[in-house]
Amino acid sequence: MNETLGSPQLLADDDAVLYASWFKALADPTRVQLLSLLARERRPMAVGEITGRLPIGQSTVSHHLKILTEVRFVLPERHGTSTRYGVNAACLECFPAAVAAILGGQR
Repeated sequence: MNETLGSPQLLADDDAVLYASWFKALADPTRVQLLSLLARERRPMAVGEITGRLPIGQSTVSHHLKILTEVRFVLPERHGTSTRYGVNAACLECFPAAVAAILGGQR
């Protein structure tokens, strides 16, 4: 644990805001399932393909992808007139470090 004069060092304000946005995005079970699907597939997927794998409609998938894209857990890739969505590989490394930082571990 980082300490200054015997007291634990707090997270920087910017880090706290960023981490809170990540947890807010993951506060919905459908988004957790969606992110899990994309992480396990390890390839970008179209909304129609995702809809075929999850028991939710296309507009719901699109809504949740928008939220996950805003916090950059998911990255859109344009392919002609369609868009495919893939997990942001950097998040697979950053998120565990953020959890450790929040819980007082090293980054």
